[in-house]
Amino acid sequence: MRTHFLKSQSVSRNMHASASASSTSTCANGLISELIYSENQPDMTQLLLLPLLQQLGMQSRWQLWLTPQQKLSRDWLQRSGLPLDKVMQSPYSGTITTVEAMIKALQTGNYSVVLGWLDEEISEVDRQRLQEAASSGQALGLIMRSENSIYASARPLNGLRIHSSLYH
Repeated sequence: MRTHFLKSQSVSRNMHASASASSTSTCANGLISELIYSENQPDMTQLLLLPLLQQLGMQSRWQLWLTPQQKLSRDWLQRSGLPLDKVMQSPYSGTITTVEAMIKALQTGNYSVVLGWLDEEISEVDRQRLQEAASSGQALGLIMRSENSIYASARPLNGLRIHSSLYH
């Protein structure tokens, strides 16, 4: 059995996640979460991520995907039930780091969620900056990392660990 991590840190201890929350509610205090996924089993990641993105898609705000080289497929977005008119994608440009782009996007308050693909663990300073930006914009920031990248990090991960043979 492999161990995978879903790392969540709330800006406020008073923030409560609820599956029955209204689709129009926002992350009232902002939230940064990290999802470690397997590139060999993308369907499992979609099972975890899509319901959240579909619910956030009912808000009036946009979803921003800061992706590596891949381009989002319009057909995949439609089949997944994500709103085409509220999803923006920005591929990695190299002129600004993904963390900096996430911070700027989260601070605007224009996005319900900002997804950023990162290869390496971020520093505590950057994590705190992301949390402050998410709080400022009342948004969800999702750090997406491949399981291949976690083995390079010797630092133990804090947060919620999900042990499951079902997930990857």
